[in-house]
Amino acid sequence: MINVLLVDDHELVRTGIETLLNKANGITVVGVAGTGEDAIVRVEDLRPDVVLMDINMPGIGGIEASRKIYRRNPETKVIALSVHDDGPFLHQLLRIGAHGFISKSSPVSEMVKAIHSVHQGKRYLCSEVANKIALAAVPGAPISPFEQLSQREMQVVILTLQGKSIREIADMLLISSKTVNTYRYRVYEKLNVKNDVELTRLAMRHNIISDADV
Repeated sequence: MINVLLVDDHELVRTGIETLLNKANGITVVGVAGTGEDAIVRVEDLRPDVVLMDINMPGIGGIEASRKIYRRNPETKVIALSVHDDGPFLHQLLRIGAHGFISKSSPVSEMVKAIHSVHQGKRYLCSEVANKIALAAVPGAPISPFEQLSQREMQVVILTLQGKSIREIADMLLISSKTVNTYRYRVYEKLNVKNDVELTRLAMRHNIISDADV
């Protein structure tokens, strides 16, 4: 039996996915979490085989949570779950060693297939993501400007887009406010934006956030 921890900040989504996965052969959801912070604690307590991790959540989010889970529990396998099926989220996750990436628009059968594949030691990208990676390799294909950001810079971007203050970001990432300002300056330079309004518009244009997130 494959023990799965389900992480998503929307209770209805968690309940729906949990119900469907518990009906699948060889899979049982041993726990749920609503934030990245809670996911880290739940992994320590439950030791799941696979974590199905929503990426865009309030707080430290799924990417930072996944990084910390891998650092403390390298045997745990993480499958990212996101409404965004391409762009810097995927690249950030691949950098930290995520084992899979599934779009929320994928059918349940593909989610089940991903869990089994990852549990067997394979990596899994849903068909939408695999196709976009292939297309991105074509010369002249557009590249998201967010892909040039480092992992920490992307974390600062996400928390900024969530409306967190510099002090709040510093506390959440365990760094100084001065360091947060340094990262923000680098982000502005790399993305060629002058303020958070321009950053938000650029993020919406490249599917980092949607209208519903603003």
